[in-house]
Order: sequence, then structure tokens, then C-alpha cells
Amino acid sequence: MSAPPDQGHVLVWQEPVQEAWIDYNGHLSEPYYVLVFGHATDNVMDAVGIGPDYREANDASLYTVEAHVRYLDEVSAGADLEVRSTVVGATGKLLWIWHEMWVDGRLRATEEILGVHVVGGGSAPFPDDIAARARELLVDPPEEASGRIRPLRRA
Repeated sequence: MSAPPDQGHVLVWQEPVQEAWIDYNGHLSEPYYVLVFGHATDNVMDAVGIGPDYREANDASLYTVEAHVRYLDEVSAGADLEVRSTVVGATGKLLWIWHEMWVDGRLRATEEILGVHVVGGGSAPFPDDIAARARELLVDPPEEASGRIRPLRRA
């Protein structure tokens, strides 16, 4: 598992498929797509400043309140996964993230999530430095985005 440096506004998470993640059809089982996307979300959180130190010091984190997954192609045992993530929307306390899972140069799945910044158990605005970093990473959402979250645009 690794988090290579970001490539512009695209943050990359890489992780191999574990044998325990393979289902009875010989492919990556549904819940493990979401697990890997969760690791990629953690990578985005680190990039915007909501990493482990911030979470511990502030009793704060990003909670997923909505997610949309598209399973586009099978992933076989032994594959090396690459998740490319972008921040496609932000408000005072919301962050919209787009993930693409790639294997061998082919798009296999996507996930978009809407996360809310939570401090001490309740939603709260991002600190100024985190909001600024989220704005720095913003890109336009892809056409494939669900449209249900589309009104969320800029910080």
C-alpha cells in the first residue's frame, strides 16, 4: 500500500489486490472496491490537511454522508490497483471527491463521495488552511458524476 506524490491535482493511491478479497467468481468482491476507495479517501484527507495528527488533535474527521459506486469491469486476483482521486467540489464544511480505479491502463470502477467535516461529533466548518488547500485541489467534476451532488461546486 502506498500513496505516491500527487500528480498535479490528481492524488494517486496504489494497492495490490489481496487474495482474501477474491470472491467465488475469481474476481475482486464488491465490498473491497469500497475498502480501497476508502483508503484513497484517507489519502485525499491527508492531502487537504485532515490527516491522523489533525484528527487526533482536534477530535475531527471527514464523515462520508453519500457515496455512489459504479462497477465497470472485473478485477482479477493479483492485480495492482491504482486509484486516481480528485477534489471536485467543496463548501465551508463539505468535500466532494471523485475516485477512479484503474488496473492495467483500464478504468474498472468509480466512486464519488460527499464528506462532511465533523468536530466533536457535530458538523463544523473547515479551518481556513484546510478550506484553502481544498480550493487549491479543485477540478471540474467529470461528466460521469451522478448529478445528485453536482450543485456542490466551489469553496
